Amino acid sequence: MGSMRIAVLTVSDTRTVDTDTSGDFLANAIEKDGHMLAERKIVKDDVYRIRAIVSNWIADSEIDVIVSTGGTGFSGRDSTPEALRPLFDKVIEGFGEIFRHLSLSDIGTSTIQSRAVGGLANSTVIFAVPGSTGACRLAWNGILREQLDVDFKPCNFAELIPNLRQPGAKLL
Repeated sequence: MGSMRIAVLTVSDTRTVDTDTSGDFLANAIEKDGHMLAERKIVKDDVYRIRAIVSNWIADSEIDVIVSTGGTGFSGRDSTPEALRPLFDKVIEGFGEIFRHLSLSDIGTSTIQSRAVGGLANSTVIFAVPGSTGACRLAWNGILREQLDVDFKPCNFAELIPNLRQPGAKLL
């Protein structure tokens, strides 16, 4: 598996470094699966704060993938999809669809309230998943682990990362 540099953003008005179990899960899963945790931050659920951090990561050639957790529901403060969609060059339509399909067996029709989204921006792959640790586990184990594996066939998002797809490129 080619190693990717992945940034994790927790979107929450209440979580701290000590209480961010979803961010902890993602950070551990990333490293366990042979990738590098490039950066990790917690940000208040605010469109412009989220967009500022993600924009900087999109512009950073040392970050290949961004996974955000939180802010994808329907409450008044949930704004991650609104923050990220304008940054996408392309939307990964199937990500939210597959996430909700997998989630149906866990939480039933409540999955309809998940606004999980994915996209590409400046050769950076971006995923936004709900804030629960269970949702992060479901997204990682059910979708992201395979799609970020350069050896997964017939296709994967790792193939879109410039430093991974160039013949003879050194993998981290």
